[in-house]
Amino acid sequence: MTSGEPTDAAARSPIGEIVEDARAKVNLTLRVVGRRVDGYHDLESVVAFADCADRLTLLPGGELRLKTSGPLANACGGLDDNLVLKAARLLAERVKGLKSGTFTLHKVLPVAAGIGGGSADAAAALRLLARANGLAIDDARVIEVARLTGADVPVCVPSLACVMTGVGEKLLPLALPKLPCVLVNPRVAVATKDVFAALGLRNGELLVGVADVIRAMVWPDAGASLEEWVEAFADSSNDLEAPAMRIQPVIRNVISALSATNGAWLARMSGSGATCFAIYENTAEAGRAAEKIRHDHPEWWVHAGTLS
Repeated sequence: MTSGEPTDAAARSPIGEIVEDARAKVNLTLRVVGRRVDGYHDLESVVAFADCADRLTLLPGGELRLKTSGPLANACGGLDDNLVLKAARLLAERVKGLKSGTFTLHKVLPVAAGIGGGSADAAAALRLLARANGLAIDDARVIEVARLTGADVPVCVPSLACVMTGVGEKLLPLALPKLPCVLVNPRVAVATKDVFAALGLRNGELLVGVADVIRAMVWPDAGASLEEWVEAFADSSNDLEAPAMRIQPVIRNVISALSATNGAWLARMSGSGATCFAIYENTAEAGRAAEKIRHDHPEWWVHAGTLS
């Protein structure tokens, strides 16, 4: 059996609907190394995945279509530009006779939120198409399409904790413990391109010194405690936090609200914002913190759970 083959009877059925969760991606750290001469930014980021997710289903057969449902379906915008369809079309160009069909996206994650919602949806589409067509998930064509669809799609295909470098294409697995957390989004969209523009790097410009570029970040060994990991994260940062705050000052309020909850060990923005997270010693503390934030800010999107 290849890694892309289904493992349950329903998934094997050519007429049955198959399902994948599209888990939220969280950048625990994010260092911008510099901007390449081609305009892309080199990054180094510790990435984990949350236990909240959109859900994507595929009913194989017929023409490629996309339908949406869920509390945030209206936030998906024009479906013709959706990354699910983009990924499917790019894969169809590379796999002769690719079987597609009708995708249904149940949208619960906020969009333009720094947690890779659209990228996770596209990655889920690639996993579904791989299953429906007997492709391994590490098939070179699947990997190529992931990179072409978007910078965060490659890391979302496996949806496993890792150190992500380059423009998002280099992934080094990381043995993270489960991290009790609260995710908060103030329901304001932040465009990634605007945040990078606010960072203000010219093509070919390094943000850090040459010595820092050469020095590899060292993370705790497998089996290290939660506290050791949080200490390591605290020694790093998210370089996009400051420019994102200039675009959406409410991000500062979100981080302050998280930091003020009992038991918050670390509070930070994820990705290009505006979603922020805090890490706690245990899930009970995270749950109580989430309830407080929901009470104080009922207009915000709040999720308590774990990262891994």
